[in-house]
Amino acid sequence: MRIKIIALAVMFVACLSSCKKYLDIVPDNVATLENAFAMRGEAEKYLFTCYSYMPKDADMNGSPALFGGDEVWELPDISETSVYRRLAEGNQNVIDPIGNGYWTDMYRAIRDCNIFLENIESVPDMEMQEKRQWIAEVKVLKAFYHFLLVRMYGPIPVVRVNLPVSAGVKDVKVFREPVDSCFNYIAQLLDEAKEELLEIIVDPQYYGKITKPVAYSLKAKVLTFAASPLFNGNAEQAALKSPDGTLLFNTTYSEAKWQQAADACREAIAVCEKAGIKLYEHPTVKAAFLISDTTQTELSLRMAFSEKWNSEIIWANTQSWINRVQILASPDWAPSTQARVWMDNRYNAPLKVAEQFYTNNGLPINEDKTWNYGERYTTRLPTSSHRLYLRNGFATASLNFNREPRFYAYLGFDGGIWYGQGKFNDKLESDLYWLQFKLGDPIGKSSANNGPVTGYPIKKWIHPDNVRSPSSYTTIQYPWPLMRLADLYLLYSECINEVKGPDAEVFLYLDKVRERAGIPAVLKAWSDFSTNPAKVTTKNGVREIIQRERLNELAFEQQRFWDLRRWKMAATEMNKAITGWNIYGSTTETYYRPTNIFQQRFGAKDYFWPISEGNLNVNSNLVQNLGW
Repeated sequence: MRIKIIALAVMFVACLSSCKKYLDIVPDNVATLENAFAMRGEAEKYLFTCYSYMPKDADMNGSPALFGGDEVWELPDISETSVYRRLAEGNQNVIDPIGNGYWTDMYRAIRDCNIFLENIESVPDMEMQEKRQWIAEVKVLKAFYHFLLVRMYGPIPVVRVNLPVSAGVKDVKVFREPVDSCFNYIAQLLDEAKEELLEIIVDPQYYGKITKPVAYSLKAKVLTFAASPLFNGNAEQAALKSPDGTLLFNTTYSEAKWQQAADACREAIAVCEKAGIKLYEHPTVKAAFLISDTTQTELSLRMAFSEKWNSEIIWANTQSWINRVQILASPDWAPSTQARVWMDNRYNAPLKVAEQFYTNNGLPINEDKTWNYGERYTTRLPTSSHRLYLRNGFATASLNFNREPRFYAYLGFDGGIWYGQGKFNDKLESDLYWLQFKLGDPIGKSSANNGPVTGYPIKKWIHPDNVRSPSSYTTIQYPWPLMRLADLYLLYSECINEVKGPDAEVFLYLDKVRERAGIPAVLKAWSDFSTNPAKVTTKNGVREIIQRERLNELAFEQQRFWDLRRWKMAATEMNKAITGWNIYGSTTETYYRPTNIFQQRFGAKDYFWPISEGNLNVNSNLVQNLGW
């Protein structure tokens, strides 16, 4: 039996992921498939095997969305450089596609999920309720793994069940299915699973397992992708057909898909809120100090992402804990000659992302009539009124003044305050870290192996309780959040706007996110401060507002990479130059000069991954994505 199963697995994977050696299919120390499901304890190991394929989102080579886009730029040509930097530089190829491991790994994951579903009923020492719960968890995982592939490749071969032992060569040469069929199957799996799941996980050792809020929220995200321009009426994909002539994209736009997505979002919000999931607000007391409202808001924003298992987290990836990325991303706010601790400020946001955040009035910087957009690259001296964000009396760019709290919560910069890291009394200016990035400064550019890169390190990733001692750097690790409630609220606003246009419900959920972010409600911001107050009255205008809100709220969470693609905006945004401040400038005048770092390029073909030529050679029924 075991030999037949492995032989079939090898044949199937050969068609889906070339002729690489196939891994064993059972957990460690289990000799046969029968033993894997002989008792509950062994079956649980197999359940965890199904979870083990979750992408390593926090690893530099774990996800293309971390360093393969335009939101974070990293140091070049060093040992710690991500393989996805080549993707960001436009060097994708069909011989050995960057990120091709997803194709192999996700189909292995799906195959193992199917094996679990085929065998779990035979486990003798389990209650039926627990079996149903585990089956539901694995169905959600199977749906998630299919979704990851669809998100990357578009239409894919769907694996509803594993091929039988008797399958011939013709049977294993599978076809890509139309993308609507792929989304429908993913949604079907989630519908089958969602009511059998626990509402909450009580035992901390099982945090990260799939719950009812996860299943409902994943369905909401899946259907929003299905309704988005990349998949809904995308005429540019009209020529993509299977060898038998099957159209793989329906090029007719359907508003009904947005309605289905809106319904799924509404249901997911209700399930999440019933389970006690709510927007995170940091407790008012920090280390015995009563902190200011300004710092309170900053911590609520920073720690909605970095505080593990906080009230806002719907699903966090326990297969990917954020540690090494924190270390490499941190600027060394308290440099010491005693030890090399790798706080190298290696990952920075481009200048265009820093400009993307709102003003303190909750508007784009080029739409706020009170904000001097044309003078944004000049410098100014902060006063004591700016002390919680900017160093009093230290010249910094006008771009860094009067910005929304998320700008200061998510980014560091030259002259910026970096709250926390062992100093929590924000009443004392001397008890607040501040950054200096000019050439010759203690944490300025000193070699090719340290930052800054653009001048805007990613503060959002850095837990405020990390501590730099003279000889070490201690980080608070946390699992990468896959979905949090703010994401779901913004998806719902987006879907409702596409169905109805500007609507009270659209603004209700937008404003929930904005209120926590410390900025005015949408209608107030545009009526009181905007140069274009009519923007809030049209579907197109509100769509732009929602998209900008997602880019700001979910910055550096690997959402922008996929959102730009599903909105079909990547060809615009990722053909802009990556720029930053002149990090080799040693004076205010020479540092604050916008400097080109890299000219990105992104074509129509880059919206979807190429299928490797090796896979196409093995399986003639697979058709290549357009342009490759």
